[in-house]
Amino acid sequence: MANKVTKDTIIMDVLQMNADTAQFFFEIGMRCLGCPSASGESIAEACAVHGEDADALVNKINAFLAENEA
Repeated sequence: MANKVTKDTIIMDVLQMNADTAQFFFEIGMRCLGCPSASGESIAEACAVHGEDADALVNKINAFLAENEA
């Protein structure tokens, strides 16, 4: 798997891997993906702010990336 994220991965880096990953952030209430916070915030930091499980989000994103590799 070429693209794999961790809780320390910056949200903007995830979106650059595959813009369709935005859906997973929208699901947890993150609507401000273009804001400066998203540019420098890790998945763990965003999940803490939004009261979500970072491990669960990382697993969803990694499964999606694996299924959608070119």
